[in-house]
Amino acid sequence: MARIAGVDLPRDKAIGIALTYIFGIGRSSARRLCDAASVDWQAKTHALDEGEVIRLRDEIERNQKVEGDLRRETTQNVKMLMDVGCYRGLRHRRGLPVRGQRTHTNARTRKGPRKTVAGKKKAPAKK
Repeated sequence: MARIAGVDLPRDKAIGIALTYIFGIGRSSARRLCDAASVDWQAKTHALDEGEVIRLRDEIERNQKVEGDLRRETTQNVKMLMDVGCYRGLRHRRGLPVRGQRTHTNARTRKGPRKTVAGKKKAPAKK
């Protein structure tokens, strides 16, 4: 089993697909990395020899920000937006959609489950 960037890649998938299990690598960047490391992107992961895995690992370390470093950078960017107090930072802080989506309806993923607000009780009728 190939282990790259701290992730165990699935054995029975093509290496071009298996690399997408690493946070920060998508289909196009996986194919580009395979070409740069001169590895056939359609070859199964278990069929790679140790030299190909090492070349891929080196190529990823040199040219791609992945896993922990990328997650850390993303959270720092969001934290910076909140600290600055810009509009996007306020939306992050309140847990609302950041990119201009409507919130009157929808946005349940960001807002969480509905919180029911009790209505006013009706006063008893006069006789």
